Amino acid sequence: MSQWYDQVTAWLSANPEWLGLAIFLIALVECLAIAGIVVPGVALLFAVGVMAGSGALELWETLLLAYAGGLVGDMISYGLGRRFHQNIRRLPLLRDHPEWINSAENYFQRYGVASLLVGRYIGPLRPMLPMVAGMLDMPFPRFIAVSMLAAAGWAVAYLVPGWATGAALRLPLPEGFWAEAGVVLLTLVVMFGLIIHSTLREKRWANPMAAGFCLAALGALLIGWPHLQALDQGLMTLVQEQRHAGLDRFMVLVTRLGDFQTQLLAGALLGGLLLLLRQWRAACFTVATLVATALANTGLKHLFARARPEVLTEPLTTFSFPSGHSSAAFAFFLVLGILAGRGQPGRLRLTWLLLACLPALAIALSRVYLGVHWPSDILAGALLAGGIASAGLALMQRAAPLTAMGARVWVLLLPAVLALLGGVATWALPDALARYSY
Repeated sequence: MSQWYDQVTAWLSANPEWLGLAIFLIALVECLAIAGIVVPGVALLFAVGVMAGSGALELWETLLLAYAGGLVGDMISYGLGRRFHQNIRRLPLLRDHPEWINSAENYFQRYGVASLLVGRYIGPLRPMLPMVAGMLDMPFPRFIAVSMLAAAGWAVAYLVPGWATGAALRLPLPEGFWAEAGVVLLTLVVMFGLIIHSTLREKRWANPMAAGFCLAALGALLIGWPHLQALDQGLMTLVQEQRHAGLDRFMVLVTRLGDFQTQLLAGALLGGLLLLLRQWRAACFTVATLVATALANTGLKHLFARARPEVLTEPLTTFSFPSGHSSAAFAFFLVLGILAGRGQPGRLRLTWLLLACLPALAIALSRVYLGVHWPSDILAGALLAGGIASAGLALMQRAAPLTAMGARVWVLLLPAVLALLGGVATWALPDALARYSY
């Protein structure tokens, strides 16, 4: 398999004109029933992402091709399941490995529509769940709606790291960039690796440990950010290279989701609905986490008084470190992810947190794209929110576990919160576009 992988990557390196088609096909196969388990699609996606980022394709082209390929793979898998139903178990590979389809079927029957969102990030389940959805006669309109949403987050999570690596290798970056990037990346990998390991092992001290690691990393960043200037400037150069007028409007809309007024209204609505639905402990956890994060961020921002990047035509007057948009967004969406994962096994709790982090990460990255925050600003904001959310959860569960909320609560909660976020974000979009011009 490794020899075949080397041959594919070597051929694409020598024939970059086929790279776009390769990204589409690799994404399709990675999401295709049975084939997605056999083919090392994740490694291939990273490799073609590096090639694309080296100058062959722009980021939006790379993501669009991967998104389309993943969506087509989902539809083919769904069609196979819908066409053959239970007879699909007679296929040679599935006959030899019945556990592949059995585990996917059990997962789908247990979590329903949510399994298509969450299972997208669980390797063995990703290519099998769409086929199982078709096999169990899930309505196609519902399936395609969920699949379109899941494929978008999947394309970002699996292609952006490779593309960014390729772009970083291509650009002339400040001296010391790679050393600083290596230290930061190694720290985050070790920290999250230990947190994930303890969560999967269902350790009682997983939440206190997560809080301790996040706040310790934040403390190191608060002390060491003056020594990360090469990393900040290099990443800012990399992101600013992707700016164009067509993407500006979308990024301003995304960044509006993290504005103070938007997050204040969304947090108040979330807390109020939880109280109205008599979810007392969930409401207490939500309000305490959001308020503590906002107060801590404000205090740290005025304490360090770091100047913003000089990108905007009219620079903002407030300080940039840590990023208020990043801390508020991560706090809000982490709260949702934590509440969604209550009462579920460790792997599923981690997957809900991953899904919750995707919109928060988009808001945080929009700040770097618009040139109003350094990368270390948004990292500090994310660590602050993660530390406070983990600490709040650990304190909340000292007396008793935070129980899962019923489906009726989520049916009322999510549409109201998402509608508010979307409405407030688009309300003053023209003024925001002028504010973030460069």
